[in-house]
Amino acid sequence: MKNRIAFNMKKLFALACSGILAASLFAQANLVDTMKDPASSSRSPNAGFAEEEFRRGVQSYYRGAYNEAIQEFEKALSYLPGEDTILDWLGKSYYRAGIEGAALQQWQFAADDGYGGLVLQNRIEIVGDRRVTQTEVEYGEHYTESGTYPNMNGTTLVYSRPISALANPDGSIWVVAYGTNEILHYNVNGLVTSRSQGALNGLDRPMDIIRLQSGNLLVSEFAGDRLSLLDPNGKFIKYIGEKGRKEGQVIGPQYLAEDSHGNIYVTDFGNSRVVVFDPDGNGLLHFGGKSVDFAGLKSPTGIAVVNDRIFVADSVYGAIYEFDKAGNFISNLVNEKTLARPESMKVWGDYLILTDNNEIVTVDTETGSKFVNGRTPRGTSQITSAVPDMNGNIIVTDFKGNEIFVMSKMNELVGGFFVQVERVISDSFPKVTMEVRVENRHRQPIVGLDAGNFLITEGKVPVTDMQVIGAANNNDMADVTLLIDRSYEMEEYEEQVNTAVRELAAAMNGHGKITVISVGDIPVTEYSGSPDNLNTFSTKALKSTYTDAAALDLGIRLAANGLVNAEKKRGIVFLTAGTVSQNAFMKYGLSDLSAYLNNNAISFSTVLVSQTFVDQEIEYITENTTGGTYYVYRAEGLAPVINDLIGLPSGLYQITFTSNYLDQTQYGRRYLPIEVETYLLNRSGKDESGYFAPLQ
Repeated sequence: MKNRIAFNMKKLFALACSGILAASLFAQANLVDTMKDPASSSRSPNAGFAEEEFRRGVQSYYRGAYNEAIQEFEKALSYLPGEDTILDWLGKSYYRAGIEGAALQQWQFAADDGYGGLVLQNRIEIVGDRRVTQTEVEYGEHYTESGTYPNMNGTTLVYSRPISALANPDGSIWVVAYGTNEILHYNVNGLVTSRSQGALNGLDRPMDIIRLQSGNLLVSEFAGDRLSLLDPNGKFIKYIGEKGRKEGQVIGPQYLAEDSHGNIYVTDFGNSRVVVFDPDGNGLLHFGGKSVDFAGLKSPTGIAVVNDRIFVADSVYGAIYEFDKAGNFISNLVNEKTLARPESMKVWGDYLILTDNNEIVTVDTETGSKFVNGRTPRGTSQITSAVPDMNGNIIVTDFKGNEIFVMSKMNELVGGFFVQVERVISDSFPKVTMEVRVENRHRQPIVGLDAGNFLITEGKVPVTDMQVIGAANNNDMADVTLLIDRSYEMEEYEEQVNTAVRELAAAMNGHGKITVISVGDIPVTEYSGSPDNLNTFSTKALKSTYTDAAALDLGIRLAANGLVNAEKKRGIVFLTAGTVSQNAFMKYGLSDLSAYLNNNAISFSTVLVSQTFVDQEIEYITENTTGGTYYVYRAEGLAPVINDLIGLPSGLYQITFTSNYLDQTQYGRRYLPIEVETYLLNRSGKDESGYFAPLQ
């Protein structure tokens, strides 16, 4: 596998150097003097003024001061109208400021002038396509094979008979190998990083794997007639269940699921039923037998729980049935003979994703309608599981074909990743630190990458000592800004606001910074500092008075401005009764605010102080960013608001390297071009940018 990846990397690099990508005019060492007299050999006076404003603009951009950067780049353009590098950077600044229409306009001006090549064209296309934010999974799309994890590495057997998989938050996956009685841990590049055989006597024909709410792993052993509980790293803890037909016993356990209370469900092939264990592994009940309104399961296979609705597939009947948590039959979700031979079935949002012979199918849990997302390209295939991973792919195990392969959307393969150089820190030049964000075309972060997935060049020459020193996806803390609505409707909910602020602050466990902003006629920053200082918070201390014209747009903008340079995981939590005033968005529109949040990786969540409908403006921003909606007195409390924020995937990587421009900085006044290419299996993306060394 390593040889195949290395070959693909070399092939893509050779393609770049052949002239297809290197023909780009994107990276230039100096600004083009558009005001120069063609008959003169000297540069115009305007060029020097423009270059100084341009340098300041680049530095402001990397500080996160995007409005300043816009002003400085526009001033630079006043000296050199139409200069393409300035137009490009002006577009970047508009983009990060959330003004995507203006960004596209500036980039298009540069592209029409022949600047930027394929890199700029791809950026324009991606940003244009996702002007309406696409953060939700799109189930009705076709997938095609984009890479494989072969079962042989030369003459060495890697695995045999892969039967199921489990995606991990860091982009890696666990794969259950039925034939070699083990589970394998793969990184995103398809390399095995660890293996587990369970207890000392090994796994006995392992079948399925799930992650429990505790973080532990659970593996079913088909021939062992038991379940193995493992820790998150695959170390054996204990067995659950035993062979037999009584409560808590199984014969040939197959697929697994867990409900919101931590109860464990396993399809019991030998007894043609579903067995339920409590979170401690004690037998609770079984169901699926014949009843007045149900013929009984014959060959139960895949099982999934969606909002505590239990769905069970039957490979003989070719159907999916719904049960309640007590095991009572509810209805047919998918009627008999609709499916050929369903196997594994997993949750994908509000949908089910399952395998059916050589097809990958999604099923709507409300209507039962199905969509074929893809088929294996091999006639000898029998796929037994299809699992969405954190990077927008589907990991497929082909039991009969003895192979694991990755399936991706066709437009992702053709269009590639969206790669952005967000910040370059050159204070210790020639040692340079760079922050790079990698996403797919639908704004989903690409996680789990390492140094082998990046190629950093300066003027097309690879840099030295390149290392990935950090990935924001691994961060376990966040900075949070609480926006408190000061509309008149909030006067009767002061106690609820107090409760919410105290709970949210306590959930941060003293880590990160919390900021409180009250949103009245003019938003006011009430507090910024340690969460521990808000354990006695009271709305009585707020400076902002209640109003009938709370400026929510200004509040969101103020909150976002303060988070741009905060922790890499950061978010806004809006405390509200669910209504907004008529003039709440006078200065900034909903799309621009959502773009500003998304383009700077700031989530927006809503905490409702009353159980009521939410105005569509609040709903729009919440749904079109990466946050959620919560009720202040929910049974689980408000700690999950913070946990969900910290758990959001991030595709931001921090990379260090030694610059090639050691003697070429012109005392810090020369613009130093830099290029970043990202590769993962058969997908790639590129960005071109630049920076300045410190002035000397």
